[in-house]
Amino acid sequence: MEHAQNSEVLGEKIVRVLKTIYDPEIPVDIYELGLIYDVMVNEDNEIKILMTLTTPNCPVAESLPMEVEEKVKSMDEVKDCEVEITFDPPWNQDLMSEEAKLELGML
Repeated sequence: MEHAQNSEVLGEKIVRVLKTIYDPEIPVDIYELGLIYDVMVNEDNEIKILMTLTTPNCPVAESLPMEVEEKVKSMDEVKDCEVEITFDPPWNQDLMSEEAKLELGML
């Protein structure tokens, strides 16, 4: 049970870090935008993050995953981090949080 609790706590910390990373084109963080599909934590505190980008030819396609990886890796509890980009399912505005939609005047 202990691992599950630890990974949940670490998962929440990672989400807080992810919320400090913004899509350069939209003034909303990547978590609220719905770009993070999954955060997996194994018992060795190696993290795998499954994320997407707003468009496949997003100009920051290279830099955003790197930023995610570096910020998560810099956390004390994290041993390693791998970011995988997927376009399945493709991102759409329905994945955004209410907060993000409000911020962008979509509600």
